[in-house]
Amino acid sequence: MKPAMLLCAVLLSACAGSPGEPTPTPMATVSGVVAAAFGGPPIAGATVKIGTLTATTGTNGQFELLNVPAGPVTIIASATDFESRSVNVTLVEGDNTHDMLLVPADKGIWGTRANLLVANSEFALAETNGKIYVLGGYPFTGQSSRVVQVYDIASNSWQLGPQLPLPNNHGMAASVNGKIYLLGGQITNDQEGETAVNTVYELDPAVGTWVEKATMPTKRSGGVAVAYGGKIYVAGGRVPRGNDFAVYDPETDEWEELPPLPSQRNHIAGAAINGRIHIVGGRLGNGLSPLKSDAHEVFDPVTETWTTAAPMLRGRSGMNSVVAHGCYHVWGGEAPTGMTPDHDVYDPRSDTWFSLKNMPIPIHGVVGSAFVDGLIWVTGGGTQVGGGSGSLHNQTYQPAVTCE
Repeated sequence: MKPAMLLCAVLLSACAGSPGEPTPTPMATVSGVVAAAFGGPPIAGATVKIGTLTATTGTNGQFELLNVPAGPVTIIASATDFESRSVNVTLVEGDNTHDMLLVPADKGIWGTRANLLVANSEFALAETNGKIYVLGGYPFTGQSSRVVQVYDIASNSWQLGPQLPLPNNHGMAASVNGKIYLLGGQITNDQEGETAVNTVYELDPAVGTWVEKATMPTKRSGGVAVAYGGKIYVAGGRVPRGNDFAVYDPETDEWEELPPLPSQRNHIAGAAINGRIHIVGGRLGNGLSPLKSDAHEVFDPVTETWTTAAPMLRGRSGMNSVVAHGCYHVWGGEAPTGMTPDHDVYDPRSDTWFSLKNMPIPIHGVVGSAFVDGLIWVTGGGTQVGGGSGSLHNQTYQPAVTCE
């Protein structure tokens, strides 16, 4: 070997280390700010941990952890009067920035009001003029119902309303301009949606009779209806209608098919947030499929395009939801392991989900809710997996967080 080549070989060998010597572990630095969620201020005195390493935030909420092995880690942040939070991240060698948002200790209040008259589940719900309308569903007998139950919020009392023209379960409902609309659903409780319908019925409470309107473009059940801008957007449904998406204009009594929901789903939840339609979660198959989705897809009615937002914290179906003080609350439903009491909230300003304390009585099988008189109305629902456990529960939740 020539002298120059020999020198290069010796230098390379020295740089590589001796044979058998372990490669040094890449190290990382993690810094950031711990702040209160929902637009709150930085939190001083918060504790941030990664493994055995601990840091405490200063008056500006900032923290720094040195000499952290690069790779997957769990960052845990906690503070007095706040719920602790853990986030799984992957650190790269060198500097890493990860802010942590903590939810104030949940001071929201759960309560109950007068029980329903009939124990149903898998029903649609809508509210107008201080009254909640529970439409159809089925009790433990599994017989699809025509019953309409009307709850007066001011008097905390129930009465029966005009019966539906046909039995209905897994329908979708919304209210526009003081009228109630029941869209689609199915006639029997078959788990495949084989008796799904495309009917649309309108109830003017001042008149007290159901009127048939223009039918949906397709027959479907297990979707969700969202009222926005005087129109009703209906998304999803049982297979094979999980991608269906159309809008109904009550003023003209006309339907328009829109770009399909990107991911097919049923037993979903949805709401209008800041001028866009948000569709979250759902079941990927029919029957009691354990396949759940955490998808969060957003439709812009102006551009007629879909985008994605932060996924839910975990996949589930049969949950219910409503917007309160600008925050999007989602509760209950069925997880792959069974019923779930999870109560999560989405802050559209930061595109972030947070967990609140569990609901006291987990329910599923209700499509539609209301936020009236400072309360979220968590009305009815099944208490066990499947459709045969309809309850009389009429729960409420007074939210303590705001996204406005």
